[in-house]
Amino acid sequence: MNTDPQPSSQNTTTTAPDQAAQESAAAEAALAQEALNAAGGLTQNTEAEIAKLQASIAELKDQVLRATAAAENTRRRADDDLAKTRKFAVEGFAESLLPVLDSMDAALGVESASIEQMREGVQATQAQLLQALERNKVVAVAPAPGEKFDPNMHQAISMVPAAQEANTVVTVLQKGYMIAERVLRPALVTVSSGSAS
Repeated sequence: MNTDPQPSSQNTTTTAPDQAAQESAAAEAALAQEALNAAGGLTQNTEAEIAKLQASIAELKDQVLRATAAAENTRRRADDDLAKTRKFAVEGFAESLLPVLDSMDAALGVESASIEQMREGVQATQAQLLQALERNKVVAVAPAPGEKFDPNMHQAISMVPAAQEANTVVTVLQKGYMIAERVLRPALVTVSSGSAS
């Protein structure tokens, strides 16, 4: 009896599927390698993009810090300017009053003056004071008799019967004053309650 193993057809047929499997595995390995290479390229590209974005973020942070500092400096300068304006707001007004003070000092320095000279001196000083007030936008509120009563600019002391329309000014007891469209002191007036009976 022959004990040598005989090649079977099964061994030869299994070689072809093994070979196809090996080729398939090799193809899959090649595809996997390509995918890895592509992923490596993506990783490099992604890392470059991340670095670029981080640089952009750092630049934007720097711009925000600079803008914040500039805004803070502007605010601080504005506060300083406002403080100086408040501190020296009366400087111009005070300066315009100095000639009035000088006139009063001169009047007090006169030993003997007649009543007429004193009156002229007071009138001149009053004119200087009115000019100083007008330069600083302070104007008198002195409504004429018969003018309509304005509660924003006048203060009624009393209502009196008068031969004129009701709610009109009869007399001015004390002038009022305004500064730049704002009432400093209302004029004190008496107001007509209607016709006298």
